[in-house]
Parts: sequence; C-alpha cells; structure tokens
Amino acid sequence: MIPIRDNQVSDCFPVVTYALMGINLLAWMLQLQVGLHDETFFYLYGLVPAKYTVGEMSRHFSVFNQVFSLFSYMFLHGGFWHLLGNMWSLYIFGDNIEAHFGSIRFLVFYILCGLISGACHFVFNPVSMIPTIGASGAIAGVMGAYLLLYPRSKILTLVPIIIIPWFIEIPAFIFLGFWFMIQFLNAAGQEAGTGIAWWAHIGGFIAGLVLVKVNQRLPKTGTQQKINQYTRKQHTPRLQTILATPESNDRDLSGDIEISSLEALTGTQKVVTIPWGFHKPLYRVSIPPGVRQGTRLRLAGMGRSLSGQPKGDMFLTIHIKNAI
Repeated sequence: MIPIRDNQVSDCFPVVTYALMGINLLAWMLQLQVGLHDETFFYLYGLVPAKYTVGEMSRHFSVFNQVFSLFSYMFLHGGFWHLLGNMWSLYIFGDNIEAHFGSIRFLVFYILCGLISGACHFVFNPVSMIPTIGASGAIAGVMGAYLLLYPRSKILTLVPIIIIPWFIEIPAFIFLGFWFMIQFLNAAGQEAGTGIAWWAHIGGFIAGLVLVKVNQRLPKTGTQQKINQYTRKQHTPRLQTILATPESNDRDLSGDIEISSLEALTGTQKVVTIPWGFHKPLYRVSIPPGVRQGTRLRLAGMGRSLSGQPKGDMFLTIHIKNAI
C-alpha cells in the first residue's frame, strides 16, 4: 500500500515541513559527494550507542561530536528509497501537524521526537556499534500525532493489483494503527543490535502521542496567528477524492469539489478520483473562471451504467473555500 494524500486539508503553507524536507535533501546531496559507502562518515554523524557506552570507542569521539550526532543522525539516509519514503510520509502528514502546533512549536516537536526515538533505540541497543541514521523516528512522531488528532481522516492509498492502480480511502486510525503494529512486531522479533531501528520508530510514535497532550497544556502566544498572515494557502489540493452519491434517476451521480476563492476567479485544473469507478480511477476536471458557490459542473458519461439505459452523468457542486 502506498499513501498518496490525506483529506485533512491544511489552510496554511507548511514552511517548517518543507524546510525540513529541504535540509534532508541537502544532507543527501552531501552524502552523495562523500560517498554512500563511507563508513567513517556514518560513524561520525550517525547515532552509534557504543560512542557513549564503550570506552574503547568513545575516546575516539569528542564531546561535541557525541552531542551533534544526536541531531545529525535524523537528517541522514542509507539510500534513495529510504530518503524518498521518509520525505513522502513527512509531506503527507507534516502539514496538518504543523498547522496544529504552529510552525515554531512544530519544529521543536519534530526535533524532540527525533531525540526521543534515538533514546529509545539507545535503551534497547546500549552497546551497539552499528550506526543508526534516518528521519524515520522523527516522522514516526508526526504520524503518532496525526493518529491522535485526526483519527477519522481518510488516507488515499494506492493498492497496485497486478498492473491496475486501485485507489482506496483508508481511515487514518486503521492505516497508522496497522503501521504501528508492523513496527512493534518487527521490533519484538528482532535480535538486538541488528537491522532496522524498529524501536526508534516505536519510541518516536509514542513521543508524538505524548507531546500532543503536553502541547495542549501550554499557553498560546499568538505568534502563529501572525505567521499565518503570510503562509495562508491560495489553492486547494490538485488531487481530490469525490464521494459520489446517486441522483433521483439512479444513473446520474453527484458530488462536491472544493476550490479556493482565487481559483474560482481565475479558473483551475483538478484531478479527481471517484471510488465508484475501478476501471478508470483518475479524471481531469477543468473549472472555468468566474464560477460561484453552488455552481454545478456536468461531466458527461461519468455516471453509472444501468441495464438497457445509456450511461449517466456526474454533477460536481462547487464549494468555494475562502483561502485568501
């Protein structure tokens, strides 16, 4: 299963989320320059528990390096797919968590999740000499926070069936709950000090849950409201899921599509997926300029086929979200 996007739309541009993605990308470019198989680099900047517990090893690293490694490890990756998977998860879930916390608190939240996930890995592998790298622990914290804050939101998921791409919406509590269960089962069956740092994922996920509760007890400063004036989005998501319902004649279908006030003024192009259809799950929709709230667009031939009757149409009702 490959997550594509969620339906929990954020009103503001996720500045910190994209900045973190940019830093990870810059770190990846540095790794390419150094060489992906340079073990010295990973021992210097990765999280190696033995650097703190084994005297013969710790004496080769300065106190500054030991502290710096606690932060630098969460921006390094072992390969392209490792990087892509982490950044895609951050892209999907990070914007909503940043919107909830606010940009500044989200940055602190992300770093704390990374530190706690590293500490969890350290507890279960105190003398391991294998470098641990990756943003997975910090991003697991983001996913944990998402589970607690938006359990009923839907995750649009791609399920490849042979060569047919099948799109299905899965509730967040099922998608993320299944992900956490997989991490726990792998961690429970893994020998200490080997393979993927599953306990770091678990620690980061639990840290995300706890830090959401901690944040709810902290007083609001009003800083985020000032930041939102400059980061508010001007566009709705390009890919949207249409929940189709039958019209009175049973052949025609109806649904809602969301656009911003700017898009209503200038017109826009959207790509929609309709769970009703399996044969062709993606459709391109052109929205003309000047549409108003409640305008209905007719998509000919995108309704249902009933025995002995021509195929019906799909009617999309415009919902304008005030994004400016």
